[in-house]
Amino acid sequence: MGWLAVHGDRTLEILRSVWAHEEKAEHGWVLDVAAPSLQRSARSLAREGLVETADRETRAELSAWEGRPVRWAVCLSATGHDLLAYAGVRPSPAACKPELESGQRLVELAPSQMAALRVFVALAGQLRMPPAQGLAEQVRTAAYDRGGRRWQLHLTQNQMMSVAYGFWLHRLSGSAAEANRFHRDYDVLYRPSMEPATTYTHPSHAEAPSLRNPPSARLRREPLDG
Repeated sequence: MGWLAVHGDRTLEILRSVWAHEEKAEHGWVLDVAAPSLQRSARSLAREGLVETADRETRAELSAWEGRPVRWAVCLSATGHDLLAYAGVRPSPAACKPELESGQRLVELAPSQMAALRVFVALAGQLRMPPAQGLAEQVRTAAYDRGGRRWQLHLTQNQMMSVAYGFWLHRLSGSAAEANRFHRDYDVLYRPSMEPATTYTHPSHAEAPSLRNPPSARLRREPLDG
């Protein structure tokens, strides 16, 4: 796990400091004398590709500019700039999730459950029983609780049954842990024998023809004349 993953907030603070020093420097580099406290942290950020460290040729040019030996200099990389831009407009987790509305329930999913649910939602266009209405938006705006290490969603009962169906698909294609945990935590489990009315409904289902009574009569051969 890299520096950024462990020290996310600290990383942004250091990058903002680097950017502030860059803005003040005519040559666009942060020098050893200007920000000696940044050197150790900047080495870690350089390994993450968030800052660029001046090579020997660049340091020689900076030394000529400064009229003194420059032994160290950094500037933000392209990805460092992009990270600051993204962090500046990214809403906080609290802002992502509104208050619970009527009929909704707070659902907390482990990372492995959320990964399986994202696969289910991504396959919506290929499934005969696609995710319930609104579930994809809940997955997109889910907030991550670092303390509890859980993804938080606000789901209706219909959406919870849809999640259970996605975990059932995941169960038969690999792991049962996600479905079992969901059943244990929320007492919701999909069973193929359940009537559609007791699972969940999707707007497209009302338009789909029923396969319970297939038109087998159309497959029978008509008697030959004579």
